[in-house]
Amino acid sequence: MKPRHRKLALIALIVAALGIAVALVLNAFNSNLVFFFSPTQIANGEAPTSRAFRIGGLVEEGSLKRHPGGLTVSFVVTDTAKSIPISYTGILPDLFKEGKGVVAEGKLGSDGVFTATQVLAKHDENYMPPEAASALEQAQKAQKTLAK
Repeated sequence: MKPRHRKLALIALIVAALGIAVALVLNAFNSNLVFFFSPTQIANGEAPTSRAFRIGGLVEEGSLKRHPGGLTVSFVVTDTAKSIPISYTGILPDLFKEGKGVVAEGKLGSDGVFTATQVLAKHDENYMPPEAASALEQAQKAQKTLAK
């Protein structure tokens, strides 16, 4: 094999290795990507049914129910326009309360119940995750438009 052919083979091998490395990194990134949806978007069918995503909004007053004999709780999240029931098994954050902002990560079941694997509560009176605040604002605008 001529030296020129060896150099070309080495370059081709390096390019192939870089291509494989980039493909693996992009695949890992895509697998861990989690999108945010509001209850209105979920009710309109915009949320994926086969992969995990986040839902955010306010916990409806009077919707929190603790199931006896375990850590399972159910509650309803709303953006003031639409509401989605959520089921979660685990310990809720200390700041989790009805009427307060929440973001839950999990999957939407075929029965319309969102099964959360993680629940995050806002940390003070003035903070709400930007996605949740934006979703609430859009839902309120939509309600005002429908009311006119």
